[in-house]
Amino acid sequence: MKLTRTFGVAACLLSSAAYAQTAPVVALPFVTHAAYFSKEVALPAMLDPQVFVLDESEAAGRHWQGIEHVKGVRNARGDDAAGTAIYNAKGASLGMTLGQWLHASGTVTLTPDFDGHEEVTMALHGLKPGGHYSVFENHFDQQPTGFTPLDGAGTRNSFVADSKGAAVVKISASEQMTHQNAVLVVYHSDGTPHGSERGAIGETAHHQLIARVP
Repeated sequence: MKLTRTFGVAACLLSSAAYAQTAPVVALPFVTHAAYFSKEVALPAMLDPQVFVLDESEAAGRHWQGIEHVKGVRNARGDDAAGTAIYNAKGASLGMTLGQWLHASGTVTLTPDFDGHEEVTMALHGLKPGGHYSVFENHFDQQPTGFTPLDGAGTRNSFVADSKGAAVVKISASEQMTHQNAVLVVYHSDGTPHGSERGAIGETAHHQLIARVP
């Protein structure tokens, strides 16, 4: 029995190693969550469901993604001037312009490892200097869409952008991702990561960048 168990373990290790050697490394560009969302819901023009601009004519209400906003703010749109200041759903300033918000970009590389996990490496630019961020995984096979911290536990999925708004982030994902998943970068406007939770969407947490796995 001991020899049988040893052989079984060795076979599993060889199988995992063979998979890691043959599974492709995938490199993807991030897109703004605003662009991704607008395309998914077939809007005629880009709209950001999670950041807002001042508009005195706008009544309080609950609109995209169920986010409730106060009177005097509305969702930011792609045709708003780049220099327009942006706010959260409660009317608190996010300390940046719409142009700065939408300027964020980057790439993500998914590298399968030998134990069924996936090494995720992100190179990000155009973030808010000194801004606090977390990385989550979308689960599109859940209804409504589910979100889990990319590291699986919410202990190593947060980072702070440098003084130029850049960051290189490496996280070991808890499992290998498929087309049912995406890598999601969340900005925390309260300056505090929320561990395994994203935070209050549109208030303290704002989806900024996303890359869906092909």
